[in-house]
Amino acid sequence: MRTANPAVQAEAKTGVRWRIFLIMLMLISINYVDRASLSVAMPLIAKEFNIAPGVQGLILSSFFWTYALMQIPGGMLADRFKPRIVIAFATLFWGFFQGIAAICTTAPALILTRLGLGAAEAPIYPAGGKLNTMWMTRHERGRGATLLDGGAPLGAALGAVIISGLISEFGSWRTSFVVAGVGTMLAGLFAWYYIRNNPREHPAVNQAEADYLEAALQEEHAQEPINASGRSLDFFKYRSVWGMFFGWMCFNSLFYGLLTWMPNYLNKSYGFNIQQMGGASFAIFFSGFVGELVGGWIADKWKAAGGSPNRVMRTLFGIAAVLATASIFSVAYVRDPVTVVVLLASTLFFLRWCGLYWCLPSILGTRNKVGFLGGFMNLGGNIGGVLVPIIVGLIVQITGSYFLALMFFAAAGAGLFVCSTLIDYERKLPV
Repeated sequence: MRTANPAVQAEAKTGVRWRIFLIMLMLISINYVDRASLSVAMPLIAKEFNIAPGVQGLILSSFFWTYALMQIPGGMLADRFKPRIVIAFATLFWGFFQGIAAICTTAPALILTRLGLGAAEAPIYPAGGKLNTMWMTRHERGRGATLLDGGAPLGAALGAVIISGLISEFGSWRTSFVVAGVGTMLAGLFAWYYIRNNPREHPAVNQAEADYLEAALQEEHAQEPINASGRSLDFFKYRSVWGMFFGWMCFNSLFYGLLTWMPNYLNKSYGFNIQQMGGASFAIFFSGFVGELVGGWIADKWKAAGGSPNRVMRTLFGIAAVLATASIFSVAYVRDPVTVVVLLASTLFFLRWCGLYWCLPSILGTRNKVGFLGGFMNLGGNIGGVLVPIIVGLIVQITGSYFLALMFFAAAGAGLFVCSTLIDYERKLPV
C-alpha cells in the first residue's frame, strides 16, 4: 500500500477556519453598518427632530454607554457558554433594536433604541476573539484578528453607501433602518447554522485540518504558565494589560470620532450632500479595511519569518500611530475637499493596522481567560466611544468649528503610540 505524502495531506486540509472568519468579517461589517446608519442619517434626523449639535453628540454617544458596560460581561459569557450561541443571539437582538429605531419620533426614544443596540452588540468582539483562539494557530491569528476587526472599516464604508442609498431610494431614513435590521437578523440565523465552537464539531472540517489545529493548539497550551492563579482581577497588576486597555481607548477615540462625526463634518465644512457623504465615507473607510488586511498579513508573515513578537508588533503599531496622527493633524490645515478626503483615507489606512490589538487577548491570557481580556480591552475602547461623540459635539457647539476636534483626534493618535510601546508581546501572564 502506498503511503500518503505528508505534503499532499497538508495541501488537502480544508479551510473551514478561514470561512468562519469571513463570516465574522460579514457580521462585524453588518455591526458597523448598523452603527454608521445613525451618523449618515443624522443631518436628516437633526432637522426632523430640531436638535442642536450637543444633543446630536448625546444621541451618537448613547450606543456606547451600554456597549461599554456590557463588554466584560459579554466576554465572560463567551468564556462560559462558548462563542457560537453568544454570537448568534447577539446578532438577532441587535437587528431587532436597529429595526425598531424606525418608529422613533423623539430624541429620548431614539436614545433608548441605541442603548438596546449597544447592549446587544457588546459580546460580538470578545466572542470573536475567543474564536480566534480556538480556530487559528499563533501564526494565523494576525490575519484572524484583522479579518475579525476588518469588519469595522468595511462596515462603516458599506454602511455609508447602503444607508445613504436606501435613504435616497425610499426618501426615508426610517425605511433604511428597517431594512438594515431585518438583514441583520437573517445574518444571525446564518451564523448559528455555520459557526461551531471548535473544529471537531464542524461537519465540513476534515481530519487534516482538525489534526493541524489541534497539534498547534496543544503545543501552545503546553507553554501556558502552570502556576496560573485563575483570578481575573490579577490581570490588573500588569503594565501590558493597562497598555492594551488605554491603547485601545486611544485607537477607538480616533476611529469612533471619525465614524460618528465625519459625515457631519463633510456636510457642514465642505457642503457635501447625502450622496457625496456616502461616496466619501466609502472611500475613507474602505481604505481602512485595506489597511487592516495589510497590517495582519505583514504581522503574520514577519513573525513566521522569525521576527520576534515585540519587534513586529511595536514596529507596526509605531508606524501606524505616527502616520495616522500626521494625517489627521494635516486635515485641520487643508481646505481642498479632495485633499481632505485623501488625508482621512490615509488616517484610516494606517490606523486600522492596529486591528492587530485583537491578537492581544490570546497573547497575554491563558485560553480560559481570553474572553475576559477581550471584554476588558473593548471596555477601554468604548469608554472612548462614550466620551468622544459628546466631547466633539460640545467642541463644535462652543467653537463653531472642527479645528480643536481634529487636534483632539491627533492627541489620541499620539496616545496610541505611547501605550503600544508599553506592552510586552512575548509574555503570557500567569493568571
